[in-house]
Amino acid sequence: MSSHREAPAISQDPVADNTDTYAFVSPDDPGTVTIISNYLPLEAPFGGPNFFEFGDDVLYEIHIDNNGDGKPDITYEFRFATEVRDPGTFLYNTGPIASISSANWNRRQFYSVTRVTGAKRELLASHLACPPCNIGPASTPKYADLAAEAVHSIGAGHTVFAGQRLDGFYVDLGSIFDLGDLRPFQKLHIASMADAHGVNATHEFGVHSIALKVPKPALTANGSTPTNPSLAGSVIGVWTAASRRRSVIREAGTGLNQETGPWVQISRLGNPLFNEVIVPIGEKDRWNALPAAQDGQYLKYVQHPELAGLLPVLYPGVFPNLAALSAARADLVAVLLTGIPSGIVPGFQNYTGTVYADQLRLNMAIPPAKSPKPLGLIGGDAAGFPNGRRVFDDVVTVELRAIAGATYPLVDKTYKPDGAAALITDGLGPNDTRYLSHFPYLGTPQGGYQTTPLAAA
Repeated sequence: MSSHREAPAISQDPVADNTDTYAFVSPDDPGTVTIISNYLPLEAPFGGPNFFEFGDDVLYEIHIDNNGDGKPDITYEFRFATEVRDPGTFLYNTGPIASISSANWNRRQFYSVTRVTGAKRELLASHLACPPCNIGPASTPKYADLAAEAVHSIGAGHTVFAGQRLDGFYVDLGSIFDLGDLRPFQKLHIASMADAHGVNATHEFGVHSIALKVPKPALTANGSTPTNPSLAGSVIGVWTAASRRRSVIREAGTGLNQETGPWVQISRLGNPLFNEVIVPIGEKDRWNALPAAQDGQYLKYVQHPELAGLLPVLYPGVFPNLAALSAARADLVAVLLTGIPSGIVPGFQNYTGTVYADQLRLNMAIPPAKSPKPLGLIGGDAAGFPNGRRVFDDVVTVELRAIAGATYPLVDKTYKPDGAAALITDGLGPNDTRYLSHFPYLGTPQGGYQTTPLAAA
């Protein structure tokens, strides 16, 4: 998955597990950029009695690099605090929650937003209310309205939302992690299998999202609005992270913990599937702890990705040109670690320089597409992945095709990709989930009462 349970340590700490990062020019407000950071993977809709929430003991961060050095020039920090109205009941709510200020909602969560630029810290807002989780028709009868109440304008053109959303990342986990068995390619892998549409493993599962809409001039180094896609200043790098205090003291007989010391990063995410698929299992926890500017030490895994060697083995005879490709994958380095320089894709660039860093690179001067294509840049839509990442972009298919060699002609025009490289997919697309056409763009989470039952075995 994009970063759901992708490393051994963070898989045991879901409240800090950074699952997806998105960055795109807001389609309904093109003077702004929307950045979304998701946490808490695979939230079952029926999550009571202790429904999902952000961690009061976690520092959540959105980082922006606007000068290409791989280091954050702007950081937005989010801190959460939980308030319980009545500790004498076991109930999350004692009646219908008609608004986010309802007295029936017993366990509420609030947060602050701080903008950090160099040594300057600016508190943009505090005590902003999150919405509750979507419980069901008796408890949260008009959930979309509740969520809308939790969209806050916080000054200087910023808009923010923090709360439960439907997971917008679609992927056939059950197939992919069954020895790379892609359902549309099944008959090439398992003789007894027939072609099939993919199964969205995240269907009906929720996540907790932090969505932030920022005016473009607040993200550039010179405070301007980018209008020329060819200029380096039009491009920003974006990644998100989660940190915990260095030390924890567990108090015997109280159930309470005391935390102290500096913040220590334990999760981060730029490009989808980077730590999931590119970084080997023995390095995953360390990668999560490192700053993005040190990603040069993982260059060899991008230049020679393990999956590129597995595809010809899993699908004999299907990828002969890929099997013979031994050169370092400069195309993947450009997509994942540096951005794509000008002159490679006509009229496009999102290059941030020679510093290797896992970031989403967004050219803010490229306007939203009038007819968006989920395959983004390889589908002829320069407003989509790997130019940032929109919520509906089919990043699994894009990265599968890139690893299979479809993008290698960008750096070596003599290379002929295998025909399967342009066809490989897990068989899913945006229609396998649902989204909003407006901020915060990720769809309304599924209520626990309405969850579709599993078919009988």
